[in-house]
Amino acid sequence: MKQTKANGSLSFVERFGYGMGDYAGNLVYSAISAFLLVYYTNVVGASAAAAAGIIAVSKFLDGISDLVMGYIVDHTHSKWGKARPWIARLCVPLAVCTVLMFTVPQSLEGKAQLVYMFLTYNLVSTIFYTGINIPYATMHGLMTTNQYERGLLGNFRNLLATAGTMTINTVVLKMTGYFGGGDKYSQRGWTVTMIILMILFIVINLFTFAVCKERVVDEKSEGIQEEKVTFVRGIKGLLVNKYWILLVIAIFSLYFMMSCFFGSAVYFAQYRLGDANYFTPVSNFLSMSQIITLFITPFLMKKFTKKQLMLTGLTVATLGFALTGMSYNITFISAMSVIKGIGFGLSGACMFGLLQDAITYGEWYNGYGTAGMGNAASSFCMKVGSGIGTAALGWVLAAGGFHAEQAVQSGASLAAIDWAFIWIPALTMGIGVVCLLLFDLDKKYDKIVSDLSAGKHRLEN
Repeated sequence: MKQTKANGSLSFVERFGYGMGDYAGNLVYSAISAFLLVYYTNVVGASAAAAAGIIAVSKFLDGISDLVMGYIVDHTHSKWGKARPWIARLCVPLAVCTVLMFTVPQSLEGKAQLVYMFLTYNLVSTIFYTGINIPYATMHGLMTTNQYERGLLGNFRNLLATAGTMTINTVVLKMTGYFGGGDKYSQRGWTVTMIILMILFIVINLFTFAVCKERVVDEKSEGIQEEKVTFVRGIKGLLVNKYWILLVIAIFSLYFMMSCFFGSAVYFAQYRLGDANYFTPVSNFLSMSQIITLFITPFLMKKFTKKQLMLTGLTVATLGFALTGMSYNITFISAMSVIKGIGFGLSGACMFGLLQDAITYGEWYNGYGTAGMGNAASSFCMKVGSGIGTAALGWVLAAGGFHAEQAVQSGASLAAIDWAFIWIPALTMGIGVVCLLLFDLDKKYDKIVSDLSAGKHRLEN
């Protein structure tokens, strides 16, 4: 099977359009990461442990659905490509279900309430978010094989994903307070806020669908049947790909960190810094420094490899987390947010580009491609990492005796918030540093692309 040449440059509009897909995705993902547990505990009145348990169990189901969706993408054939059509097909159902997730009926109590939370969470995360996010991630590798362009796509993706996160961190509590008549934890405020955000989500996804194009396709030689890669064979191909495994472990650690860290930020601002409104500047200093770093990263990519930049970013962020424990002064915490943002910017800009390179290596190593499965299985680890991170936050808070109705928390509860906001993220980022130290694909990548362009793979060399 010879790969169609797709090694050229992309237009700014296409790069921007692809990045906007992750802006839209973060209107859902960041709302879940930063606010779903807060919504469940402070609006619905559910216990932190019960809410965390629902999220943790659901994330494993969500991860399994990733693998199924990856298989579906690999076997999708349409005039729009393998991945792109799913973005248009599923953006409306995802938007509707996200509104329902943040609208738990007040009439429901006990088990009925938990069942509603479980069902709506899984409709959002397990089914429809997976149905869009796996194709979106796969499209990254199908738009070009050019390593620099893949780096730029990853940069645009993370730049605009950060902007999406910053949007959520800035506007959600302001909007819920405004539409809730001054009460940021009223149900009406959350429902109206989510309706507005989800209309924006639909519009952006349709824009991404309209401007992006898949160029990396397989040419079938005359008289040769297209090779079918079974689900089991696809998984086996990933498990022998050492670079994919290293990236997946690093990504798992990052998403665990993000859920635990961002999910605890509101609690840290309210109970450690003394004002929930400090959440906005603490989060936005991180996001702004991350965005500035992402603007600089394309120039750095011309001088350094993606591996070098991501390794540097992980190291800087680990240092930022470790230093955060030195003070509870808002100015100092904001300064540490800037350091973390620089680390997130460097690592995030390169993460998905490196993942696509690892998937390309797997095609060369195994002799068959599994772009959908490779992105799906990595997304499985992202979601499981994210779910366990959110669950860990709930369990840590519960272990510390946290109670939302108490204006003043106990010493054990405050220590639990510290662990979730500072020390657990520092440890998980360190795992990512170790993985990147072992990643040396950049030394082999040019030969791999050359072989694939010539229709060759490892066993034919």
